[in-house]
Amino acid sequence: MASATGLSADTLRWYEREGILPRVARTGAGHRRYGPREQGLVHLLIALRDTGMSTAGMKHFVELLAEGAASHGRRITLLQEGQALLAARRAELELAASALENKISHYEGLIARGLDCDGGPVSGEVQRCQAVRV
Repeated sequence: MASATGLSADTLRWYEREGILPRVARTGAGHRRYGPREQGLVHLLIALRDTGMSTAGMKHFVELLAEGAASHGRRITLLQEGQALLAARRAELELAASALENKISHYEGLIARGLDCDGGPVSGEVQRCQAVRV
């Protein structure tokens, strides 16, 4: 399961100890055997974690799963909160990406016009250095 998800075996064991991941069946040798249901839950937990949900929130979500259909509405609420967190993060990332794009355009413009950061002309040697992108 660790290789299929990118989670370490230690993380999977910790999730199990903390009650975030229900105990899974074991082989005769004591190795955990993740069935399709457990595998799906692990992938869902990864998605929840990636939204910024705390481990306590993930545990709460798993507890709601155990309640069955009666908890669908509460699960939707938790998932919508995750969507809101992602939307906020997406907006922050878009601002950061825009700032980088603007700075790249600024430097490309200076190079194209043969100028330094203060708007003064640069020598031919500096122009050659400006063109190097390594």
